[in-house]
Order: sequence, then structure tokens, then C-alpha cells
Amino acid sequence: MDLTEEIGDVLYDYGRGLYANITNRCPCRCEFCIRNMTDALGSADSLWLKREPTVEEVEKMLKDWDLSCYDELVFCGYGEPMERLDDLLEIARYIKKNTDLTVRINTNGLSDLINGKETAPMLEGVIDAVSVSLNQSDAEKYNDLCHPEFGMDAYPAMLKFTEDVKKFVPRVAMSVVGVIPTSDIEKCRKITEKLEVPFRVR
Repeated sequence: MDLTEEIGDVLYDYGRGLYANITNRCPCRCEFCIRNMTDALGSADSLWLKREPTVEEVEKMLKDWDLSCYDELVFCGYGEPMERLDDLLEIARYIKKNTDLTVRINTNGLSDLINGKETAPMLEGVIDAVSVSLNQSDAEKYNDLCHPEFGMDAYPAMLKFTEDVKKFVPRVAMSVVGVIPTSDIEKCRKITEKLEVPFRVR
């Protein structure tokens, strides 16, 4: 049995990006998340990991993968990648040492609450880009949409992480899901303008 059969799809690609799916764990239960829509999973069901891969297993997969057609490695999958912060950074260092790929993290921005400490400084020199899911225009609406286990502490922590990570990572952006009302999207756009980070609707 190869590692993919044993674990699930740890690596998958989209365009010029190679994506690393390293955990199922997430402190949010977002209304729009495909992991909550069993009937919608289809072939993507293979992204639901049977177990978390070790750092060594991920590095082996990367070594065996043809990386020549990609521009970046993106930590993104069914779970929140910052749930495995230390392992993520070790894998990122492997990529930086052995390839020309840039490294991006797609995150809910709750890393400080997940890990119980300030985590933005840990990304310096290792991570090239961070995309934070803003998803709503205030804490109450965010809680109603994303159901974070940290309750009302989640939204301000996410905004603080975004502000902090700008000091340590060259490219930081925020995004929202297109399912929220247009009026809320525009409020989110203004939040990102205040934070001076690019904004997109996904």
C-alpha cells in the first residue's frame, strides 16, 4: 500500500500551485465549508485524511513529486494548517532548502488561539505569503457563519494576527466567501483597506 492509499490525498494541485493537505483539524465549523456537506464531497472525499502524515512522509511525497511545473507550495486542505504549526514550518524549510518554490499558507487566522502564543514571528524567513479568511464584517456575524470554538475572541484574534503577520511575511492578503451579502463584502473590503492588505472574494 502506498502512502496515498494509507493516508489520503496529502498533495494535490491546482494551476501552478501544489497544495499540502496535512490535517483534518479545524477550530471552525463554517456554514459554507465543503467538509460539512457530505453529499457534495464526491471525489474530493480523498482529501479527508485517514491519519495525519508525518513530516518525513510529506517530505518523501514531495521528493517523489515532479515539482518543476509549480510556482508555489500552498498549505491548504480540509483542516486548518496552523493546527500543525511546527510541522508546517519544518516542511516549509525543506521546500525552501531544496526547491525554488515559494510557500503560502491559507489560514483562518486563528493560529495564536490554536497554539496559545503569538505565532506570526515564527513565519519570518520561512513563509512567503499568507492568505487569511476574513469571511465577515464583525465578530457576531463571523461567529454565526464560522462557529469558531473560541467564541467572540476569534474575530479580534484573526484581525490581530493579520496585522502582526504583515511584519514578518512579504505578502499578506484577506478574502471572504461570496455567499455573504454584498453589503457585508463591502464592509470587509473597508476592513482590509484599513489593514492595508489586498482583498478578494472567493
